Amino acid sequence: MSELFNEVDEEVRREQLKRLWEKYSIFIVAGAILIIAGVGAWRGYEYYEAKKAAEAGAAFTAAADLAEQNKHAEAEAAFNKIAATTSTGYRTLARLRAAAEVAQRDSKEAVKLYDAIAADRSVPAQDRDLASIRAAQLLMDSAGYTDLQQRLEPISGANGAYRHTAREMLALSAWRANNVAATRQWIEMINTDAETPASLRNRAEVLQALLPPAAKS
Repeated sequence: MSELFNEVDEEVRREQLKRLWEKYSIFIVAGAILIIAGVGAWRGYEYYEAKKAAEAGAAFTAAADLAEQNKHAEAEAAFNKIAATTSTGYRTLARLRAAAEVAQRDSKEAVKLYDAIAADRSVPAQDRDLASIRAAQLLMDSAGYTDLQQRLEPISGANGAYRHTAREMLALSAWRANNVAATRQWIEMINTDAETPASLRNRAEVLQALLPPAAKS
């Protein structure tokens, strides 16, 4: 008797599944098609992005080769083209390199380009800081301490990727401006940072030796 009930239950289940399939099969098939299409589209997107990145990488290498050959005008144009046509990580690198090529002929124009990168919030913070450093390096011999302080102090904090370079430049600029207090301040920051490179620490000691003796209380 139990076998008969089992057969009846099995038949009922089959009938229910049949009715469900007849009712919802179009949705099940459509869902499967959408999943397959979605996976295919994603794979296609990944391939397209990889292809674009490879093309941008090759173009960047070619532009860098032009720079190495001292073909600065051609390199500048090539880097600008990369920056204008790619959305990959090469865009910011190309902007930085284009500014470096411009610096070969016009430092003031290069500073403007670096400043534009430093002010662009879509650029990663570390690259913005690098742009600030590059602009300050070009201005080191012409700008006053106050100008360099405004540019570099924001990136001289404890977590700044280029804080060591920024502090050294500010210390040197303050010394040139005969600002002994500021010079000592930056040298102190250099000396108390455990991650300061040894070579930079040595240069800071030399600069400190050039300062007048500290006043005794």
